[in-house]
Amino acid sequence: MPTRLSQLFVRTLREDPVDAEVASHKLLVRAGYIRRQAPGIFAWLPLGLRVRRKIENIIREELEAFGAQEVHFPALLPREPYEVTNRWTEYGDGIFRLQDRHKADYLLAPTHEEVFTLLVKDLYSSYKDLPLSIYQIQDKYRDEARPRAGLLRGREFSMKDSYSFDYTDAGLDVSYQQHRDAYERIFQRLGLDYVIVKADAGAMGGSRSEEFLHPTPIGEDTFVRSAGGYAANVEAFTTLAPAARSIEGLAPAQVHDTPDTPTIATLVAVANAEDARAWTAADTLKNVVLRLTHLDGTAELVIVGLPGDRDVDMKRAEVAFAPAEVAAASAEDFAKHPGLVKGYIGPWSEAGAVLGEESSTGIRFLVDPAVVDGTEWITGANEQGRHVFGLVAGRDFTADGVVEVGEVLAGDAAPDGSGPVELARGMEIGHVFQLGRKYAEALGLKVLDENGKLVTVTMGSYGIGVTRIMAVIAESNNDGRGLIWPANVAPFDVHVIAAGKEDVIHSTAEALVGSLEESGFDVLFDDRPKASPGVKFGDAELLGVPLIVIVGRDAADGRVEVWNRRTNERTSVALDEVGAALEAVA
Repeated sequence: MPTRLSQLFVRTLREDPVDAEVASHKLLVRAGYIRRQAPGIFAWLPLGLRVRRKIENIIREELEAFGAQEVHFPALLPREPYEVTNRWTEYGDGIFRLQDRHKADYLLAPTHEEVFTLLVKDLYSSYKDLPLSIYQIQDKYRDEARPRAGLLRGREFSMKDSYSFDYTDAGLDVSYQQHRDAYERIFQRLGLDYVIVKADAGAMGGSRSEEFLHPTPIGEDTFVRSAGGYAANVEAFTTLAPAARSIEGLAPAQVHDTPDTPTIATLVAVANAEDARAWTAADTLKNVVLRLTHLDGTAELVIVGLPGDRDVDMKRAEVAFAPAEVAAASAEDFAKHPGLVKGYIGPWSEAGAVLGEESSTGIRFLVDPAVVDGTEWITGANEQGRHVFGLVAGRDFTADGVVEVGEVLAGDAAPDGSGPVELARGMEIGHVFQLGRKYAEALGLKVLDENGKLVTVTMGSYGIGVTRIMAVIAESNNDGRGLIWPANVAPFDVHVIAAGKEDVIHSTAEALVGSLEESGFDVLFDDRPKASPGVKFGDAELLGVPLIVIVGRDAADGRVEVWNRRTNERTSVALDEVGAALEAVA
């Protein structure tokens, strides 16, 4: 039976929703695929569910092709497993927590590593049961502070998460590659461009970690790539540090009066006015004060010294200092530490040097990898209106450690030696991790090996954002007037429009729809008797079925129009040739 638009539970909108920022959000709401219920939370209508299920089925087919099996967990989970792995605390405000009538703690699962691990522990005990790959397609919940962009960043979203279980590292390598290969096939079938980048494992833990990013200007992730094949997101990028230099023969540091130079630009201008050398921002040492809030609630200030031509990247800082929360130091923080002279902070002071001290701030001082022994810097002298010139790392100051928090710039050297990198924006659509034994160790997942010895299972974790992918496809497949779905995820194969009120048009359209259905086409039939052809054409463009058949005035002569939305071409076709014409352009 065809789906009749006169009976379909849908209402299209002519205006964009007021809270919509990106094309996918606007069009999915206007076309009646989803409806907002609360910030970051959407109801799914019949059209939306059709597309979502087609995406899910492609995922299922490719995972099950290598032997993965589907399971399904509840979204409401008890606190205890997450306490064991410490993620109940580590997630902080990022999850939804609740209590039942007995005051027992639960959460709406943001991810399911713990319960997958416990299920396998409950059922398997021998190496003969492994390898095992199991997966689910399940809704997840995260208390996003700023849900935005419709399905691209919501509080409730659907994910495919799968987990592999092996008892050897070599086995994990095989399982990881199986999932990685399946992901490539999935994204190719969905028609999505992607780049595989080295990634940080974050709260998931583990060793090897790669993201599948879809390049797009609206992407929330910045990644880098080189012509030689290196690719990583900025959080995982490692700076290629220069070699240490000799400090022999370097002139002693000198303090200069530099009033009204609280910024790098003003400092460089003064330096070039006083010295014949051409100073640049990269010759200055910028010192940024950050406040770290640890899981136990205690706060700590740290100072990060980095070349003045770049700023602190807060995403990189969050990774570097995880699980602590990171923020810029506040005015209150500066007020509590009078040794911090804002705009003139440095790792050395003249008074401290006289006393044999390395710093007058008393705060932990970390440096960018570019700050190696023997490098000379202009930096703050910890006195109002004064800077020190020719301050040498390893001679005049020693850092408490090295930290990767500086922003990555186009032209930086790739760490594998494959050349300079360029920056691009991307949206994460998949992520694969080698978790190793972190969760199995914490939750006691062990099996007997060939020698009867208990060994800890090693795991992999593999995620695909199902609802996010739907939004990404919509973002990449529209022409401003409406959606243009790829054929394999479109809600219907063909959209038939009865474009007129004459009886011959409707009877011809009814007969054609029946014939197409018998030929195996899934048909959406716009049979609305009171809607004008213009309204029907506008809705057809908005809904996005890529092939449209218009039954209009030529129906009496046995001809209709086939409208290919992908090319926007319309072709007159005889009624008995419509099926063949649709198959030719599908």
